Amino acid sequence: MFEKVLVANRGEIAVRVMRACEELGVGTVAVYSDADKHGGHVRYADEAYNVGPARAADSYNDGEAVIEAAKKADADAIHPGYGFMAENADFAARVEETDGVTWIGPASEAMERLGEKTHARKVIRDADVPIVPGTTEPVEDPEEIVEFGEEHGFPVLIKAEGGGGGMGQEVVESAGEAEEALNTAQREGEAYFSNASVYIERFLDNARHVEVQIIADKHGNVRHVGERDCSLQRRQQKVIEEGPSPALTDELREQIREAARRGADAGDYYNAGTFEFLVEDEGRNEEGLLDADTDFFFLEVNTRIQVEHTVTEELTDIDLVKWQIRIAAGDELTFDQGDVELEGHAMEFRINAENAANDFAPATGGEFEVYDPPGGIGVRVDDAPRQGDDLVTDYDSMIAKLITYGSDREECIARGKRALADYEIQGFPTIVPFHRMMLTDEPFLEGRHTTKYLDEELDNDRIEAAQEKWGTETEPSGDDDEEVVEREFTVEVNGKRFEVELEERGAPAIPMGGANANGGQAQRPQPGRGGSGGDSGGDGVSAEGQEVTAEMQGTILEVNVAEGDEVAAGDVLCVLEAMKMENDIVAESAGTLTHVEVSEGESVDMGDVMFVLD
Repeated sequence: MFEKVLVANRGEIAVRVMRACEELGVGTVAVYSDADKHGGHVRYADEAYNVGPARAADSYNDGEAVIEAAKKADADAIHPGYGFMAENADFAARVEETDGVTWIGPASEAMERLGEKTHARKVIRDADVPIVPGTTEPVEDPEEIVEFGEEHGFPVLIKAEGGGGGMGQEVVESAGEAEEALNTAQREGEAYFSNASVYIERFLDNARHVEVQIIADKHGNVRHVGERDCSLQRRQQKVIEEGPSPALTDELREQIREAARRGADAGDYYNAGTFEFLVEDEGRNEEGLLDADTDFFFLEVNTRIQVEHTVTEELTDIDLVKWQIRIAAGDELTFDQGDVELEGHAMEFRINAENAANDFAPATGGEFEVYDPPGGIGVRVDDAPRQGDDLVTDYDSMIAKLITYGSDREECIARGKRALADYEIQGFPTIVPFHRMMLTDEPFLEGRHTTKYLDEELDNDRIEAAQEKWGTETEPSGDDDEEVVEREFTVEVNGKRFEVELEERGAPAIPMGGANANGGQAQRPQPGRGGSGGDSGGDGVSAEGQEVTAEMQGTILEVNVAEGDEVAAGDVLCVLEAMKMENDIVAESAGTLTHVEVSEGESVDMGDVMFVLD
C-alpha cells in the first residue's frame, strides 16, 4: 500500500479521496491555487502545496506543477478525482513515467482508447455494443456538421473529445448554427480540457441517460456494480442522479450492464470507470417501463471516478475510492460478479451555488454565513466548506452533494425531502429550493422525465415559486434607492418559539458580526449585458471614457475587438466564461475603443476594467 497520496483536485472530491486514504492508513497531500488557500480540502490534508494562480490552467491543470508538488512531498501516488486532469491521458502518462509515483486510475493507454471519445466509439463498436450514429474522427469543418445533419436529421450534438460534465457540448438545430456552435465547442474544449478536438453525433431528442459503474483490477477481473439514472439534466449537466433506474425492466437493465462489461474488456480497462448510454424513451410496457426491446446506444466512457459514484456506494456498500487506491497498488478484487447485490434505492442531489429561478445562474460571490448540513438515517453529505468560509467562484459551482438512501424509492424520496428541508445554507443562492420542488414533481416522481425535461418541459414558474418560498437570499423591494435592512429574531410568546423577520427602511445597515446585513448577494446579471463604472458620480464615464467592467469572475475565452476599433451599441466585445456559462460582453453605446485591458485566456475578477470607450 502507498505511504502518501497527492490528490490533484479540490473541494468535496478531494476531501472524499482523503477520507478513503485516512481509513487505509495513507497520508494525504493537497494542492491548491491562490483562490483556494483557505479551502476545506487544504484543511483536511496532512500537508498542502500551492500550485499557482486562481486560473485552472495555471494551477490545477498545470501538470508540471502538480508532479513537482508530488516530488516535494515525497508522495508515491497521485489521485486525480474528477474534472481538471482526471481524464487527461497525457498527464496520466507523465505520472506513470515519474519514478516512484503511481497513477491512481486507468492506464494512460486505456484512457487513450476509451477516454478520447472518438477512439472509444471505435472500440465499443468493435465490441458489438450499439453506438449513437456519429463520427469516429474529429470534425474541423462546419460543412461536415451540415452534411451529417442533412443525412441523419437535425438537431446534431457537437461534443468535446476530452470533455465531460456538459462542458464543450453544443446542440445544432439547423445548418446556419453549425459554424458558431463548432467554434464554441472547440473553444470550451481547449479551455477546460486543453483539447480543442470535437466530434458529432445524432442528438437523441427523447432519451434517458443511464450509466454503468465498472471496477476492474490489473489481474483481468472486471465487475459491473449496477447502473445509475442521470436523466434529470439542464444543459447536458446532471442535477439529480439515482439508482437503480426507475424506468427499466430488469431484462433491459441487465442488457445495458453486460454491454458495459464487454466494452471494458475490449478496452483492456482497469480501475474505476463509467460507461454511459442513452436509452430511447419511445414506448413503455403495461407496467410503464422500458423493456428489453428498447433501443439503447453507447454514449461515452468516463475514465475516472464520477460525481455520482456515491449512489452506487450506497446501493452496494462497496467503497469505490478505496478500491481505486487498492487496485493501483496491485490488489486483486475480492468479490465476484455474483457477489454484487444492489439493495434499496439511492439519490444524489448536487448542491450548487446557483439560482435555479434565474436560469441556474451561478452565484458571483458570498460567504457561508450559515452552513448546517443535515443528518439522520439514510442521509450522507459529501462536502468541504465550513461556516465562515468564502464562496470560491473560480471553478465549478457545486459546493456539496447530498445523498439519501431508502429501502425503496419512496422511502429514499421521503428522506430526501426531510434532508433538503434541514439543509441550511445562507450567504448566497443555492439550488436546494429547486431540489425540494422536484421531489413534488409528478413526472419525476413517476420516473417519466427524460434528458430534455428541465430545459423544455418544466414550468419555470414552479422553480421561481420554490425559490421564493425556500430560498435564503434576500431580494430588494420597493424604491431601489431606499436602504432596506432585513433582520431575523427569535421570540417566545406564552412559551412558544417564533422566528420573526423585520424590515428596516431608510436606515443604514446594522453590522452583524461581519455578515451581509441584507442576508444575500447581488444577483448575477443576465448574459449579454456589459457593465459600466468610473469616477464621475456613478454615471460610468471617467476622464478617459466609459469603462466596461466585469460583472462576474471568470475567464476571457475570446476578444473580438482591438484598440482603435469603432463599435456600435450591442457589439460583442468579448466572451467571458463563468461557471460553465458563456456570456457575451457587449458595448452599451457606440464609440471608439481607447483601451483593451484583457486578452484571451486571462482571468478577471468582478469589477475589473476590461475596455474603455470614448
